[in-house]
Amino acid sequence: AAFLTQSVCLDDTTVKFEIWDTAGQERYHSLAPMYYRGAQAAIVVYDITNQETFARAKTWVKELQRQASPSIVIALAGNKADLASKRMVEYEGAQPYADDNSLLFMETSAKTAMNVNDLFLAIGE
Repeated sequence: AAFLTQSVCLDDTTVKFEIWDTAGQERYHSLAPMYYRGAQAAIVVYDITNQETFARAKTWVKELQRQASPSIVIALAGNKADLASKRMVEYEGAQPYADDNSLLFMETSAKTAMNVNDLFLAIGE
């Protein structure tokens, strides 16, 4: 798992994110509660070109809703938005799921940085 910090300025407040990236790897699943216990936010990422990753993301959301702090902010990010021509998960399928589960939702691109900063700003608010 990778660890990094990121600071975002909101109005006159600086919000510092301490980010644990497990990349959803199965070997970290049993350790996951250690990462999200006490967390104020979680970002669950899926690949818009891979339906299976969306199904796995839903499993992570359920687990966070069951086990994490009741006040946790959960964001769902559909990554690889730059590969829209290869899309397998429709925005119109993910957005209602996010709404039904009170999740922040954005499609992002780690490659082009599309919506990445905006996602952190939305969580920080």
